[in-house]
Amino acid sequence: MNKAMLIEQMAKDTKLPKTACKNVLESFVKAVEGSLKKGKSVVLTGFGTFCVMKRKARTGINPATGKKMQISAKRVPKFRAGKKLKDIVS
Repeated sequence: MNKAMLIEQMAKDTKLPKTACKNVLESFVKAVEGSLKKGKSVVLTGFGTFCVMKRKARTGINPATGKKMQISAKRVPKFRAGKKLKDIVS
């Protein structure tokens, strides 16, 4: 399912116009992005948690040259599925 399909499904389920659903979805995404940018988690009970993880610096190998290279430490977004979502998928 892509973004357009999700908006269509939301409009069908809520009987709201697609433009309203698109605005709601984009607002949700912006809110999650803003929170993660500040280093804060977004917890949706039953669904899951969006959080920021710190990845340590490590040594990698350049696949083109085969030479070792240093990969710097960085922060990366992560999603952890909640119990209810895991149970639905299982």
